[in-house]
Amino acid sequence: MVLQIIGFPRSNFVRTARMVAHEKGVPYEHIPALPHSDEVKAINPLGLIPVMRHDDLEVAETYAIAHYIDTAFDGPALAPTDPKGAASVNRWIMAVNTSVDQMFMRRYVVEYAFHKDQDGNVVRDVIDQTVKRLPKMFAFLEAAVGKGYLGGDSFTMADCFLMPILAAVRSFPEGKENMENCPNLQAYFAKLSERPSFTETGS
Repeated sequence: MVLQIIGFPRSNFVRTARMVAHEKGVPYEHIPALPHSDEVKAINPLGLIPVMRHDDLEVAETYAIAHYIDTAFDGPALAPTDPKGAASVNRWIMAVNTSVDQMFMRRYVVEYAFHKDQDGNVVRDVIDQTVKRLPKMFAFLEAAVGKGYLGGDSFTMADCFLMPILAAVRSFPEGKENMENCPNLQAYFAKLSERPSFTETGS
């Protein structure tokens, strides 16, 4: 069975899993499915996306999926195998998965996209609280990509986790404004947005 990546296309985590497959050169089928749909819950009872199916293996959680794709298939390694190198990449993956995702996606992008009143106006309570904290997080990432990639001077799996989030956060006014104040991050995004793994997973 061909590798299947299952989940809503606009999810940053679904896009991450797809980017990893592209970077490895692994053929896969993307099956669009909403969180908590029956197809998703058949693999992850919590209903979270993405989920993955390959032959008789079913996997949930983005990092587990990405690690499986990176280690089970031929192609360029997206994470070092030596403990020190792996620790560095995993550090950045975890930072993006927790702190960055929570602030940029859950408390900003998702609020803009889905939290609206009966008249269709964006409810800004959480957004306005989050906006005050955006500069500190952008400054953190600005320093982190100073060598050209997230946490270093070469492309790794960590970049697959960050790029979909940056693509989303810069689509809204305060995110765009903060991005414009970060030359390293702008150069980083411009360079990586040309990679086929990013351009071919935009929908």
